[in-house]
Amino acid sequence: MMLATVYKKEIKKMAKVVVIGGGLGGLPTAYELRHLLPKQHQVTLISDRPEFTFIPGLVRVALNLNSLAAIQLNLAELTKRYGIEWILGKVTDFDAETKRITVEENRIVDCDYVAIATGASFAFDAVPGLGPHGGYTHSVCSPNHALAARSAWLKFLENPRHLVVGAMAGVSCFGPAYEFLFMAEWELRRRGLREQVSITFVTPEPYLGHLGLDGLSNSQALTENLMKQRGIQAVTNALITSVDADSIALADGLKLPFEYAMILPAFRGVDFIQKVPGLGNEKGFIPVLPTCEHPEFSSVYALGVSVELPNNKAISGLGLPKTGQMTEAMGLAVTHNIGVKLGASADNLKTPTLEAICFAEFGDTGIVYVAAPVLPDPKTGKRRYSYSLQGRWVNLAKTAFEKYFMLKMKLGWGLPWFEIWALRILFGLSLLKNCDLVEEQAMISFPVESE
Repeated sequence: MMLATVYKKEIKKMAKVVVIGGGLGGLPTAYELRHLLPKQHQVTLISDRPEFTFIPGLVRVALNLNSLAAIQLNLAELTKRYGIEWILGKVTDFDAETKRITVEENRIVDCDYVAIATGASFAFDAVPGLGPHGGYTHSVCSPNHALAARSAWLKFLENPRHLVVGAMAGVSCFGPAYEFLFMAEWELRRRGLREQVSITFVTPEPYLGHLGLDGLSNSQALTENLMKQRGIQAVTNALITSVDADSIALADGLKLPFEYAMILPAFRGVDFIQKVPGLGNEKGFIPVLPTCEHPEFSSVYALGVSVELPNNKAISGLGLPKTGQMTEAMGLAVTHNIGVKLGASADNLKTPTLEAICFAEFGDTGIVYVAAPVLPDPKTGKRRYSYSLQGRWVNLAKTAFEKYFMLKMKLGWGLPWFEIWALRILFGLSLLKNCDLVEEQAMISFPVESE
């Protein structure tokens, strides 16, 4: 059976569409839904935080290079301005059969469709002593984590000696670790403190620049050369087993002393996903069809970090990155496909291509990574293309993109046509493709590119 025959337009006088999560995936998706759906349909955004935060900017916050306020916007003001109902609170339960969402203090929200864009929770408890909550290491995964990391960083600068940066096993996004590492080294040089500090990078990657992707053209060479130039020691294939007040223990017996450590945690699904039978996998990530729809619950869609992406042998047990651009593309697919169901669009169903670009700021230089698509073809093991480029211009590009992203959130834009056009013209990347020829029995995970 072909997908095009599976869906029937569900013309409703009024439908309630709920987006859970007000971050990089949730807010743009809510905007796109509001733009696409006729006014009689209600769009609701549920967020457990009162602000939208541009999460990639938290590395600079942690190193005291930017204020947190510079990368935050008030959700109450934005949603009111653009006709979106907003609910502040943490989702505590969800009944996928009755389509009822429970928000803390037992507030019940009914919906016809829900798009889950919650991001993830953090598995600090997987390693004794890891994390800012009763542990000895810091993180840049949330605003509160970044603020705590900044306070500790300023104290570290008073008498800096040993700095350790890295990631625990199971991490799915290594970019923030590399950014923090090289930007911290650059900041120490700027302050005339570099010679006082030993810096170690510890990672479960099989080689530097792997990034959970493998085979990303030129990434290993650029990363290793930069490590050598900066005098940074690196430990690859590392498994952190425990952390105490002054050292990080690895499975091979090595101990890394530190006065300051920033270690990224592995992710797992948020609590309510883990509580709903059949909604998520054993780690709380949500399986989806190529349309970003749940295979069992046709009213449930998911995007971003909350999604379970298919495993790939080349990844060697590491998590697969889900970049901000990939998240936005999933949100665009969710919006389009809900619109098709509600009769707001007569186009084909769409699936995200999972083609990704990442600008990484490394102090006085930077590296841009492009993978099209992120998952290689399962038959050939190859991507359509991939590359990595280094230069100061990368930092300028990242700064410009951050300013642009904050502006478009202020203006109520999701993914405007000119941004999609620019990604295609400048980087050869596409976000969506038609999904009408995908066989239903193959729709257990995203399809990958094949020529």
